[in-house]
Amino acid sequence: MKCSPLNQALCGAAIPVSALYSQKSCGVGEFSDLIPFADFCKKAGLRIIQLLPVNDTGTDSSPYNALSAFALHPLYICLDDIPEAHTFKAEIKKIRTAFIPNTPAERFRYRDILHEKNVLLHAVFNKAESQIIADSQTGELAEWIKANPWIIEYAVFKNIKRQNYHASWKDWKECADMRSPSTAKITAAWNDSVLKREHLFYAWVQMHLHKQLLKAIAYCADNGISVKGDIPILMNEDSVEVWAHPEYFRGDLRAGSPPDGDNPTGQNWGFPIYNWVNLKVTGYRWWKERLAHASQYYHAYRLDHILGFFRIWAIPEGETTGLLGKPIPYAEITMKDLRKAGFSQERIRWMAEPHINTDIVQTAVNGDYLYAHGLLHKVADRIGTEELWLFKDEIQSEVDIRRCGLPPEVETALRQKWTDRMLVKAGKDLRGTVVYTAAYLYRNTTAWGTLSEDEQRRFSLLVEEKETEQNKLWAVQAEDILSELCASVDMQPCAEDLGAKPAALPEILGKLHILSLRVFRWEREWKKDGAPFIPLCDYPQEAVAVTSVHDSSTLREWWEEELSYADMLSFFNALRIDGNIRRALCPIDGKKPPYTADLAAALLSALVKVPSVFAIFPIQDWLGLMIDEIHTVKPQDERINIPGTVSDSNWTYRLSFPIETLSKDKELIKRLRSITALRNPPKKNL
Repeated sequence: MKCSPLNQALCGAAIPVSALYSQKSCGVGEFSDLIPFADFCKKAGLRIIQLLPVNDTGTDSSPYNALSAFALHPLYICLDDIPEAHTFKAEIKKIRTAFIPNTPAERFRYRDILHEKNVLLHAVFNKAESQIIADSQTGELAEWIKANPWIIEYAVFKNIKRQNYHASWKDWKECADMRSPSTAKITAAWNDSVLKREHLFYAWVQMHLHKQLLKAIAYCADNGISVKGDIPILMNEDSVEVWAHPEYFRGDLRAGSPPDGDNPTGQNWGFPIYNWVNLKVTGYRWWKERLAHASQYYHAYRLDHILGFFRIWAIPEGETTGLLGKPIPYAEITMKDLRKAGFSQERIRWMAEPHINTDIVQTAVNGDYLYAHGLLHKVADRIGTEELWLFKDEIQSEVDIRRCGLPPEVETALRQKWTDRMLVKAGKDLRGTVVYTAAYLYRNTTAWGTLSEDEQRRFSLLVEEKETEQNKLWAVQAEDILSELCASVDMQPCAEDLGAKPAALPEILGKLHILSLRVFRWEREWKKDGAPFIPLCDYPQEAVAVTSVHDSSTLREWWEEELSYADMLSFFNALRIDGNIRRALCPIDGKKPPYTADLAAALLSALVKVPSVFAIFPIQDWLGLMIDEIHTVKPQDERINIPGTVSDSNWTYRLSFPIETLSKDKELIKRLRSITALRNPPKKNL
């Protein structure tokens, strides 16, 4: 669905569908709201709209926690545009009125709106039931179901989930009896005459969602506006795909990230990782079907966490942190490797198994030696008569320690000790011998501190050798998968490649013409004194340049609360803001100026000149041009998500004004137009 505007240097706006707010919508942005938003963008010179994922996430407001890779979110349906709902005008108006925001900063009420919409959708379906059932046999709905076979698994899954009060499928009595490879049972459930009515409800809703989104996308394209979608790399464990196709996933491992400055113990996202071996056997069929489905709607797509196609940080089930994870694929460290490096069997055990000193537990129980021994016997075996213990064989994860019913202080101490190892068990070789990877923070362990300088040198050399092998494995895997996927659809692929990048990433992105992501505030020469910002003119063409992302602060909040005066000067240098303009923006030497509409205009006017083919800024950053009109909205009110937190504020941001109000704001449109007109044409086509 790629269209010609993607060969041009475009300005665009990034916005969650849910954040759209029109006079027609019922409390939350809907697919039909993309139509007036496209009109606004056209007036403003914004020629590409980037959306967050729009898949069904059930009761979870995070768009990255999907229940289905194919089904659209019922939250985004426009009730007025459903033909069968024409007699429910009063009920629809009641919902719309109930969720009108009281203030410009007010968040939308995700669960309340979803509940009210679902109740009304069921009422509409019930009234038109005979008509809809007939349509499912010979009419438009029948044709849509035939063209979208994924709806069978989704409808059965959603119906059982509803019957189980939205509990995870792992808690269903039916789950073990229905999953693949016996998918015939799912088909049989779909065809069950008693259940068919409930299943058709979900198909009917999905058909209308599809039609509404398709209509909105077509309107955008007809008005010269491209639309960029978002494809999350991972699937929620409680999703129809993991339920119906366990062969495509590794249920024994969870995806996450290794430790870093902001996350000293790493992150465990809780999502199962893919079984790439099984997916490859099918020619990556499921992934290709997923992209083909998305290509009905989008001209370009963002591949979330593209680093995961190179390697995923895999954490054993039962671990709560990312400390004992390993990259997959990995270059294994064998017993032969370790012996060749000069390590004895005893030394290997010392590096691979946490050795618990009695006093670790004794200190946690106020010095009671006998009590400490009693507690240790629950989880560990003593080494001879030493005051050293090894975890019992049945202790395989942090969760196993938690299940032992230990006092909280003791449990905490033992869980910390559990991760105190240089070598992480990664599996077994063909002879059944354990193989390892190096713990990510192996230099921070007790064992490392006891090694001689020569032992440390030899181990470090072994790790470096394995890292070189791993980089080759990652490059081969990523090129194999991504070349297949990118060639399967006619959409422009864009990478979310933030984080520690594999060495081969730039080459493979370039080879496959996948656009990289450049966030202005993070594009710095980190190894130089002061970490100056990279000059805008040095940005690559094959990239998407952005002011902010959905997990970061907005440009305004970054300026007001995170940017230092010294970094502000460096940022001005990177943007080539100097002379009279700089003096006007920053009249008081040594003091950072407040964020004003004029300052926003100056920054945006400089940033849009980036050589990258796409300059797609969050709508909040564009609306900094009307900051005087939204003075009651605080910078934090514009955040979409704060990672690592759970609150009603996450993912529930909406526009401060209806789209219609923005479209009528002549001064705003004029300022936007003057800035977007500054975009330079690309040097060459993609």
